[in-house]
Amino acid sequence: MSYLNKMYGNKGASSKHSEKESTKNPNRVAGGLKGQGVDHFTMLGEDGSELQIPSQRYVSSLEEQIRKQRAALNVLERKLSRCEKTIEQHTAAIARSTS
Repeated sequence: MSYLNKMYGNKGASSKHSEKESTKNPNRVAGGLKGQGVDHFTMLGEDGSELQIPSQRYVSSLEEQIRKQRAALNVLERKLSRCEKTIEQHTAAIARSTS
C-alpha cells in the first residue's frame, strides 16, 4: 500500500507545482497563452463596438518578461562599465609607458 500511496498520493504535489511555475520561461508562458487564445477577452461596448481586454494571466506573464529582461540588462551594463574602466586603465598605462 505504501507504494501506491507514494505513487498516487497528494503529498508534495502542491509544492512541486508552485516550484514549476516559478522556473517557467516567461516568453513561453506568454506565447502559450497567446496560442491558446486566452490572452484577451472580447467585450461588447455600450456603443456596440468590440473591445479586446488583455487577461490578467497574460499581463502578469508580460510583467515577468520585463523583470527578466531588466535583470539581464543590469548585468550587461555592469559588465560594460567594468570593460570600459579596464580599457581606460590600459590606455593610460600604454600612454605612460610610451612617454
